[in-house]
Amino acid sequence: MDFELPEELKMLADTAYRFAKAEFPKYARECDREEKFPWELWKKACELGFTGAWIPEEYGGGGVGRLGFAVIMEQFARVDLGLSHILSSTFGADLILLFGAEEQKKKYLPPLAKGEAISAGAFSEPDAGTDVAGIRTRAEKEGNEYVINGSKMFITNGTICDFMVVLCITNPEEEKRHRRMSLILVEADRPGITRNKIYGKMGIRASDTAEITFENVRVPVENLIGQEGRGFHQVMQMFNVTRASVAARGVGCAQGALDLAVSYVKERKAFGQPLAAFQVIQFKIAEMATRVELARNTVYKAAWKVDRGEIDPTLSAMAKYYAGETAVWVANQALQLHGGYGYIDEYDVQRFYRDAKILEIYEGTTEAEKLTIARRLLA
Repeated sequence: MDFELPEELKMLADTAYRFAKAEFPKYARECDREEKFPWELWKKACELGFTGAWIPEEYGGGGVGRLGFAVIMEQFARVDLGLSHILSSTFGADLILLFGAEEQKKKYLPPLAKGEAISAGAFSEPDAGTDVAGIRTRAEKEGNEYVINGSKMFITNGTICDFMVVLCITNPEEEKRHRRMSLILVEADRPGITRNKIYGKMGIRASDTAEITFENVRVPVENLIGQEGRGFHQVMQMFNVTRASVAARGVGCAQGALDLAVSYVKERKAFGQPLAAFQVIQFKIAEMATRVELARNTVYKAAWKVDRGEIDPTLSAMAKYYAGETAVWVANQALQLHGGYGYIDEYDVQRFYRDAKILEIYEGTTEAEKLTIARRLLA
């Protein structure tokens, strides 16, 4: 048993961190305040192969696997969680790799790997978030086309994507609602699509988030991913694969907040000595570091098992829930250690605090992950 990352992944982590440390500070505050996507930064990351790192080499990507991509996610989020979402420019494309026809893989994956396109996964709706099976968007077959009507909410990359993978009801008469859905590739410039950016988010404000409506949007039946009626199960299987990579953002955010806290308490003085000299502060730092390490080990193991072809939904859910909770708790402690200074935007810790909360909500809420764990253990 070896708990050390392979040398190539250690080098990848170091490269990713040095890139983020050098580039992210140029954009972080501006993109947060103005709620804008960092196009220039995204292009730089694409040129270095970060965004398409998980895509297999035969489709133009880096082929680093889920553990390799988790390592990049962690290091990017360690510097800024909001800007780490430039790595989400391939979101939804995992479904093409997992279930798409070879023609679809060859058409859609290489442009993502090269930084020539951005994808999105359109699953959530105004009344169907965690309850994915409760979606209402329909795709009715007319001849050799699907006609899509409905709306999606909180879609990452919604206004900037070139294409999206849309979860639709294609078999409304099916008795079991989990079998009513299918996944359909939809190019973003098709007539009938309206995309509205969502402003005023608490955190990750550099990440593009949108509401999308479909009004008689026509796409060829060849855009179906996999089989009709399997959409819900395909999305769930995708999350079992990608959840560890997303959870890595929680580890990175927590580590970044810890880094800020350690630096601050060593410099800030109270009662004539550095905060770090007080035992109560030392205890808090120790607990923060312990939780980060526990989360990291869980995330790495979950991603490692995916790469071995031993996908473990329970472990992936554990990684996502614990890493998200850890990020929120550690960021909260880090801000508390900064005192009043942590409450103003001159100090980056307040942005870590605001950003961290989303990790308990998106791509599987903490409550949903706990249900997954419990149900599998009690089955």
